[in-house]
Amino acid sequence: MINKLEAAEKRYEQILEELSLPEVVSDQNKYKELMREQKKLTPIIEKYREYKTTLDAIEEAQEMMAEKLDEDLRELVESEYKENKEKLPVIEEELKVLLLPRDENDDKNVIVEIRGGAGGDEAALFASVLYRMYSMYSDTVGFKTEILSANETGLGGYKEISFMIEGDGAYSKLKFESGVHRVQRVPETESQGRIHTSTVTVAVLPEMEDVEVEINQADLKIETCKSSGAGGQHINKTESAIRIYHLPTGLVVECQDERSQHKNKDKAMKILRSKLYDMKAQEQHDKIAGQRKAQVGTGDRSERIRTYNYPQGRVTDHRIGLTLYSLENFLNGHIEEMLTALATADAAERLKSQES
Repeated sequence: MINKLEAAEKRYEQILEELSLPEVVSDQNKYKELMREQKKLTPIIEKYREYKTTLDAIEEAQEMMAEKLDEDLRELVESEYKENKEKLPVIEEELKVLLLPRDENDDKNVIVEIRGGAGGDEAALFASVLYRMYSMYSDTVGFKTEILSANETGLGGYKEISFMIEGDGAYSKLKFESGVHRVQRVPETESQGRIHTSTVTVAVLPEMEDVEVEINQADLKIETCKSSGAGGQHINKTESAIRIYHLPTGLVVECQDERSQHKNKDKAMKILRSKLYDMKAQEQHDKIAGQRKAQVGTGDRSERIRTYNYPQGRVTDHRIGLTLYSLENFLNGHIEEMLTALATADAAERLKSQES
């Protein structure tokens, strides 16, 4: 571990030197690339330097305790020695987590797809609740949200909605949200006051660039059609909606949110690239699933990952066994505690598998 940390620190210092060179400053692509690398290394280097400072403090205290000291000073030195000895293993564990291989997609924007599952109109209504939750969360952390495609119901829900969340590290924050979300509540349309259970599926896909996912135009069938549903006076009057079929896989994506056919096509292609990447990632996941059954993962999309229970005001994530009794707050976008717990559990699981 120390060798890795020393190499990382050497590279960090090298980057700082390169960033000050005029030829690098004038090359925006090179400059941005180095800045991204520096940003990734910074938390590791800061923690490593804290580790070295703590080690130095322990050695200094040991040397002082070997000398003749008055009672008050000895008590102070022994206290600092004990405090740093207790802190050292904590820092070592934090360093191990920081040195875990990063997901190459962690810094990317995400495309989130929410689809109503079992429960009909009630599921569609809860899909709109989840869209609102992720939008409000994005606002609190400074991310930007943009609807790519939406299929609304008459009651104000969504049969399905796809939207982009743009922000540094959006995928690292939201990648564990993929799966089946279950809601237990009394529907507004239920006269008997009975609790219904409905489900919504969420898929979180990293946004992929053209160069990362190559698409053969000959594999595409592109149709234009009139937009449908709520959305303004241009709806149903112009053929601005785009539907793209990817013939080899059978994937179909549709976008009708923009008035411009060109903009709708761009958005549909973004969704298609991310879906094709996700298909490959799922194939790889299925191959190794047996080796890592305890993962928090972005794994099986049919897995029920979370329950939102309205009568009891609680939300439970079944993968890590965490229950929060603050459902209203959670649905208002305050989901950071849950996201952090999921990321921590995943890191612990990866550490465990690395050490075994």
